[in-house]
Amino acid sequence: MPLSETLARVDADLDAGRVPVARQRLRGLVSSFPDDLTLRRRLAEVYRLYGDAAEAGRWMYLEEDRDADETVAFEARYGSPAWRMKALAWRGPEAKAGTVFAEKQLAAVRTACAEELGHAVDWDNPGSYEDGLEDAYEEPPAEPWTVGSVLAAGGCLVAALAFLAVWVYGLVALFD
Repeated sequence: MPLSETLARVDADLDAGRVPVARQRLRGLVSSFPDDLTLRRRLAEVYRLYGDAAEAGRWMYLEEDRDADETVAFEARYGSPAWRMKALAWRGPEAKAGTVFAEKQLAAVRTACAEELGHAVDWDNPGSYEDGLEDAYEEPPAEPWTVGSVLAAGGCLVAALAFLAVWVYGLVALFD
């Protein structure tokens, strides 16, 4: 499907309130056209609809007029240069970036990743930086149990036991 037709569908999805569908279409387009900064900007706008500052910052990272808070959120979520390289999903030489600012951003992330890992990394070779991904990203600590979560789990357990009791009663009644 041509780019213009897919963008028209994205607009139609957004107009109809189908934000997740529009987001998926834009993610696919960014994957197909990683050097198109306009698509990245549109994807950031969709993530703003979700209130996800880190993802908006991710897709605006190569833009000079990016929001500082979103950039901080992105850098906090993707704490190491290797994770940022993976998250930016860039392919090809940095010179394809289209703006001097984007080119400098990409070069800075790549250089920081190479320095951290101690060897050259390349945007076109994720294996060159993926060995830095295991240790760099930690899952956030689990949230403590709340009264509401315990009650919800207890309610699910009671419902499952009631369903099982009705099923066993029906099975027994079937053979009586």
